[in-house]
Amino acid sequence: MQYRFFSISARDPDTDQHDFNLFCNSHRILDVDKQFVDSGLNSYWSMCVTYIEGQQGPGKSVKKRQRIDYREHLSEQDFTRYLQLRALRKQLADDEGVPVYALFTNEQLASMVTRNVKTLSELEAIEGIGQSRMDNYAESFLAALNAIDSSE
Repeated sequence: MQYRFFSISARDPDTDQHDFNLFCNSHRILDVDKQFVDSGLNSYWSMCVTYIEGQQGPGKSVKKRQRIDYREHLSEQDFTRYLQLRALRKQLADDEGVPVYALFTNEQLASMVTRNVKTLSELEAIEGIGQSRMDNYAESFLAALNAIDSSE
């Protein structure tokens, strides 16, 4: 853990602020402690930055996952099934007050339709679906998959 100190002029913060932002964007910041120093016309912000040496900030080191357009990757029939599962996921998530990804990810929903999942063991075989998701949501999603298949 390292420390770096900055002073940012209250009257003309642009240059100092720019240097501060560059530093923060290029390092993994753990904490920033700031204090205003009232010194009349020479007032300034004193900033103590705690960071980890050798690790870049989030803009540099974290790669965003590319969004997948499942309309392009699934057949028309599978995409329709996928949309129905997404609607079920949204309804259940809203009922429980949790984010949709807490139930299943888009990738897991796509796997359900491409693998034509019909059983608990087939559902559990999908990567990332653990016992908690099985206990809470397996019956609802298997029922939906079976209802979708029987209506086609």
